[in-house]
Amino acid sequence: MLFRSAFNAAKLQRSRQRVQGLGFFKKAEVTNIQGSAPDKTVIKVEVAEKSTGEISFGAGFSTQDALLGQVELRERNLLGRGQEVRIAGILSTRRREVDFSFTEPYFLDRDVSAGFDLFHVTRDNQDTSSYDDKRTGFGLRFGYQLSEAMRQTLRYSLSDIEIENVKTTASRIIRESEGRRITSLVGQDLLYDRRDNRVDPTDGYFMRFSTDLAGFGGDGRFVRPSVGGGWFYPIAADYVFSVLGQAGMVYGLGEDVAIQDRYFIGGSSLRGFRGSGIGPRDATTGDALGGNKYYTATTEMSFPLGLPKDIPVLGRLFVEAGSLWRSEEHTSELQSHSFISY
Repeated sequence: MLFRSAFNAAKLQRSRQRVQGLGFFKKAEVTNIQGSAPDKTVIKVEVAEKSTGEISFGAGFSTQDALLGQVELRERNLLGRGQEVRIAGILSTRRREVDFSFTEPYFLDRDVSAGFDLFHVTRDNQDTSSYDDKRTGFGLRFGYQLSEAMRQTLRYSLSDIEIENVKTTASRIIRESEGRRITSLVGQDLLYDRRDNRVDPTDGYFMRFSTDLAGFGGDGRFVRPSVGGGWFYPIAADYVFSVLGQAGMVYGLGEDVAIQDRYFIGGSSLRGFRGSGIGPRDATTGDALGGNKYYTATTEMSFPLGLPKDIPVLGRLFVEAGSLWRSEEHTSELQSHSFISY
């Protein structure tokens, strides 16, 4: 059976973006040439493969983790089947983390992705909240396209979270949270994506809506919806202006939200501030207690630094604003603030 349709330059450009978005090629050129008749055209695709296996090492210093070292091994096209495997480890003064993940892009030969994640994280929160925490667990993921631009992902995770090494001088709220807690959680992510590239976007926009529901076994009982989005606009070659924002809230179902399940903002989530640097604090001890509602907003300009193109390092000018507020505890015990960083 033969199908014919009018040539559409916009669809041709979109096809090129989708091929590049696979991450398997360092170059993807999609062009059209004259067909066998004046009213026919041939779509020609030329690609140059690139290595899909990566091993990376890093070391540095950050306000959130202090001294930091990390190693990551990743294969994005395992055995030529498009499967992705990743294992990563982070060792820092305040955090130790090991992650393993596997993703099958065509589960049971259908256009459905499936994957799982294993993780173990220990964090030293003594400087901000007078306790340490340890998280161990796993997650399952299933994703499918609702349309070319819209995708939904369904998730399940089971986490064993332990708060330990609590100082005797810690906030009453933290002392009462000491011990282990199991969180069994189902969630979904709905993404509408019109970016030209999901990894390094230069044009377009995206919107995301997520929901988490805990209470299917375990100890936690809460619902946690969140929204986010971003817009990218190319000012000139390699100069991109962007606006991003996100907001979320968490509500306890018949109980207060435990400190393990609250939001903590700062560090990578609000640049210019240390981890857990904003939000409700105990008015007496100064311990960060997390919050039930938050927002962050960013405007940013990325630009080249004059380095060779094979060194993908960009400069960024940004302004960020954010706030984290409202815990269930008695407000006389709390302090809360909003912040802007440059």
